[in-house]
Amino acid sequence: MLSYWVSTDHGPQCLQFPHQEAIVFCRPEDTEQIASIEGVRLVQSHLKHFSQKAVTAVYCRQYRTLRAVRRFCQERSLPLWEAEIKPTERFMMERFIRGSVEWASLHGSVASVQSGYPLIMQPKVRPSEYLPRLKVCSIDIETSMPTKHQKEKLYSIGFSSRWVNAQGTPKESKRVFMLGDPGETHPAWLFLFKNLKQLLKAVNEYVAELDPDVFIGWNVINFDFSVLARIYAEHQIPFNWTRDGSTIRIRQSQNHLTFADIPGRVIIDGIDALKNATYHFDSYALQYVSEHLLGEGKNLAGHDGPMHDRGQAITDLFNTDKSALARYNLQDCDLVLNIFEHTQLLEYLIQRGQLTGHLLDRVGGSVAAFEYLYLPKLHRAGYVAPNLMEGYSEIKAPGGFVMDSRPGMYEDVLVLDFKSLYPSIIRTFKVDPMGLVEGLLQQDQEETVIPGFHGAFFHRERHFLPDIITQLWAQRDVAKQQKNGAASQAIKIIMNSFYGVLGSYGCRFFDARLAASITERGHEIIQASAQWIHEQGFQVIYGDTDSVFVYLNKKVDSRQAKSVGKSLQEGLNLYWQATLKERFNLTCHLEIEFEDHYTQFLMPTIRGSELGSKKRYAGLTQNGKMVFKGLEAVRSDWTPLAKEVQQTLYHAVFHQQPYHEFLQNVVNDLKQGKLDHQLIYRKRIRKPLDHYQKNVPPQIQAAKKAAEHYQSLDQSNPYEHGGWIEYVITTQGPEAIECQHAPLDYQHYLEKQVAPVADGILHFLGQDFQRLTHPQQDIFGE
Repeated sequence: MLSYWVSTDHGPQCLQFPHQEAIVFCRPEDTEQIASIEGVRLVQSHLKHFSQKAVTAVYCRQYRTLRAVRRFCQERSLPLWEAEIKPTERFMMERFIRGSVEWASLHGSVASVQSGYPLIMQPKVRPSEYLPRLKVCSIDIETSMPTKHQKEKLYSIGFSSRWVNAQGTPKESKRVFMLGDPGETHPAWLFLFKNLKQLLKAVNEYVAELDPDVFIGWNVINFDFSVLARIYAEHQIPFNWTRDGSTIRIRQSQNHLTFADIPGRVIIDGIDALKNATYHFDSYALQYVSEHLLGEGKNLAGHDGPMHDRGQAITDLFNTDKSALARYNLQDCDLVLNIFEHTQLLEYLIQRGQLTGHLLDRVGGSVAAFEYLYLPKLHRAGYVAPNLMEGYSEIKAPGGFVMDSRPGMYEDVLVLDFKSLYPSIIRTFKVDPMGLVEGLLQQDQEETVIPGFHGAFFHRERHFLPDIITQLWAQRDVAKQQKNGAASQAIKIIMNSFYGVLGSYGCRFFDARLAASITERGHEIIQASAQWIHEQGFQVIYGDTDSVFVYLNKKVDSRQAKSVGKSLQEGLNLYWQATLKERFNLTCHLEIEFEDHYTQFLMPTIRGSELGSKKRYAGLTQNGKMVFKGLEAVRSDWTPLAKEVQQTLYHAVFHQQPYHEFLQNVVNDLKQGKLDHQLIYRKRIRKPLDHYQKNVPPQIQAAKKAAEHYQSLDQSNPYEHGGWIEYVITTQGPEAIECQHAPLDYQHYLEKQVAPVADGILHFLGQDFQRLTHPQQDIFGE
């Protein structure tokens, strides 16, 4: 039985498809052994493996039979193909249904599930472009701080919802359910309960009445839902926020990711959704993200201290001012809701689903998206998909081309950028998994194939990925015209992921020749483009994956720079059109664009060397915008002080403004303790602390020292199994900020943070930070 919950204009409904067989593929010579398993049906398939060998289809009446077949074959080292594909995904995938579906009931068979929602049995389905209007509910819980001997105690559960009903009317609902005396004076949206059993039952009733489609929150599954699942179980009350009446199930995957099964609804974590939409923040704490996106953060009444002290402050408020804690609880809910609306995250996830078949709560999934799009087409072409590691791997595909830079300070540098270079290469040179198989079969027929790299050949006609990209490209152009930012972003991410998928060992279509035929073609394109620009009389001072930086070697105004840039753009596009037609008889889909004009530009050296660095530069655009790439100002592992010094100093130099006094003030203020709040390092601990034995970097030293502090509080060391830590360098070494005891080591910050970022640009001005800020020391030193 396959079940699918869907959102419609008439409310949620459930589609069910009984008696659906699961399917895998095996070698014909293994059928006799597999036939011994009860509940299988073997059929000679019209499909074949990439090796051109025939396969047999193994149909399983039940999903547990499929699992038995997998175990049976694994124990005997018998290969199976497409055994990991879930029947629920295969059913929709093979019908090209992605995100939305239309259906018609064949027999008018409509019943009701236990909770009263329409149930449609065995409908006829087809793809749809329907966009749902989902009711979203933001949830947040407040708890005590856990100790080594006691888990979190639940104080309150907050909900905030905003939606548009079927009549188009905006609606909202806000509630906080908290332990406390119901007789106390409190706001109308705050409900107080004498005990947790009453609270949990009331929350169940509220969720059933509100009937949201989507729950959102911040670290919502790992914390909120995981804690609630435990507390519901401890009080023997069903955690039945589902639509079919079942209990929410919290489970962990083999790679320790936590998932929540909630039939009929979806839970979306704000952190995962932002990362999926390619947002990047130095910290994903709700306070940090909301301040950067919304210009507002969390406000805990009467508490202005650091975030790590808020656990006790929350407990204090729970004991002394429940209304204030309730407002804080509700504020968290509203901030998450506002972040989703501000960034159009839900719209992005809906568009992603329409393009890839992903569920709204899917984390990552580039490989799964590729397979969902590719497999149905592959099957219709007569092939089954290969298994992991069956592709050619005797070479290692290189990364993007990075040209040796020419360090220095420059005026008037133009940037020319290839628009979506890797998707353009796939589209132009027909790079495709099945195209590689078919191309190798006909590699001696030059008119039929296109040569790749390392012995690869791609069939000119038999392929799918170039056409998928062409279709996505056209859809993105339409989205841009309609100013549909969510759709445009979703398409861009999907297109740009295809190279990464083909170069990933975690993809069943991995073949090193595929990835190499993309990246090495990119190398060739960038190098040839730089040579062509050189022949036009200009100097390329740097090139990186899909961009070239052109030094004009003369002073120009913005109009002249734009004229040169457009001329180079048009000339290069014509060059590639002619070159590809002549060399390969191909239509060129490469497109280079004049992207920017830097009036001032710095290409730094490698620290301690005269060699030019890579993927690091700074510039001032012609419209006055400061741009930093790869430098300390945009790196999360440098202190706020280093970032501010670099940004301010570079701005002054680029604008020909004095900067000596600024640097001297930094030195003086640092030593006087006026900049202590800017001296915090924030770094990630990627392994459990006990894994660090010989090489113990500063953040690990700080984390290990913090163990004693948390021991005194009867709490577990939060860094024991990894995570993020904020620490400072003191005269006694690194210390976590929540347990700093020794004075700060200001000399460390001068030598390791301020001086390096300053000398990065002073070097090109013939100056030195030490001499500039301590001239007397330099005299006596001589």
